[in-house]
Amino acid sequence: MKKFSFAILAALATAGLVAATSGASTSHAGGPGVFGGSRVVGQLYINDNTTPVNTVAGFDRHADGTLTPIPGSPFAVGGAGTGAGIASQGALQLSADRRYLLAVDGGSNQISVARIMPGGSLQIAGGGPVSSNGANPVSIAVHGPLVYVANQGTMTSTGETNYTGFVLGPFGNLHPLPGSTVTLPDTDKPGDVLFNTDGTRLIGTRIASSLIDSFTVGFFGHLTAAPGSPFSAQGFAPPQGYGQLGSEFSPTNPNLLFVSDAHTAAGGPAGPPGLVSSFIDAPNGALTPIAGSPFQNDGDASCWIEISRDGRHLFVVNTASQTISSYSIAFNGALTFLQSTPSPDLGAGPEDARLSPDGSTLWVVDAGADEVSGFSVSGGTLTPLPSSPTPIPAGAKPAGIVTT
Repeated sequence: MKKFSFAILAALATAGLVAATSGASTSHAGGPGVFGGSRVVGQLYINDNTTPVNTVAGFDRHADGTLTPIPGSPFAVGGAGTGAGIASQGALQLSADRRYLLAVDGGSNQISVARIMPGGSLQIAGGGPVSSNGANPVSIAVHGPLVYVANQGTMTSTGETNYTGFVLGPFGNLHPLPGSTVTLPDTDKPGDVLFNTDGTRLIGTRIASSLIDSFTVGFFGHLTAAPGSPFSAQGFAPPQGYGQLGSEFSPTNPNLLFVSDAHTAAGGPAGPPGLVSSFIDAPNGALTPIAGSPFQNDGDASCWIEISRDGRHLFVVNTASQTISSYSIAFNGALTFLQSTPSPDLGAGPEDARLSPDGSTLWVVDAGADEVSGFSVSGGTLTPLPSSPTPIPAGAKPAGIVTT
């Protein structure tokens, strides 16, 4: 994967591109790093998924856990959102060099790239949004300059439900990767696409058919399906639940994959119990469930997953019960359910979640309440922040969250 990154960047340099110099800052331009009474330690961004013009809401993160809007927020990113909920994980992602945000624009079938300016404000980059090369993009995966997008399609958009690749240039230009598209059945409804930590494998989940796609990533960024892929969650013994949606690789072990199971019966309502499955992802991409998987919790509709920076704890957002379940992760990937943070500490419709870069705070988008909830993290224990929740700009239908 490192050879791939070097080859692509060398090609871009040969074409005469020079890396731009900009990036996120923890203080506003001209300021001392203190704003609103507490030191600014980073930023938080949410894909508002608004129509007719999509915006990204930006907040300064303060040392005391409070969030304050960045001047100029929300920032137009050029495409159009859907104006409705997005059943996916990863609708907003940070580039590998931490200088750009990539956002899905489901309403216009595009991907937007925004440059993170000093002070945290956003500026449209790369000449504006580009086609997602499919219909209804919902999830983005990034490793180095390589980007893959999951297009969920529209049930009738033949050939436009797919995973497809791009290369992110140093000015934020998103270039389609020829020959990278993997077409899926129009009814399968992909929900997530992601790389493992070393970029050698890529996973995609299909919500409607309870399938998990697994690929190895080639020298030039193209995908090769693993033996047995797509893997049926119902084909394993025992069956691994239904409605595979969110997923996450361990940040400390590129061979450990965790996938949420949003339902406990085919076509039926969400749990309880909530379920999370653990897999070994072999070098050739083949998936094998870990003994004891799937692992239960006491929530309903386990959908969105985040893992602690040390790889020892997993948090899954249970959308229907408005709880977050915490697990400890054993060395072999087995999960032990610890406890759930109760619903009063979350707003309606909790969805995508993201830890702060230092892992000390977990932020959750409450899509049904147009707000974001924050929790301090101590091992597997979550404690609501006194300043939580924070409102998101009115009119948003938020999906996707990033912290810097």
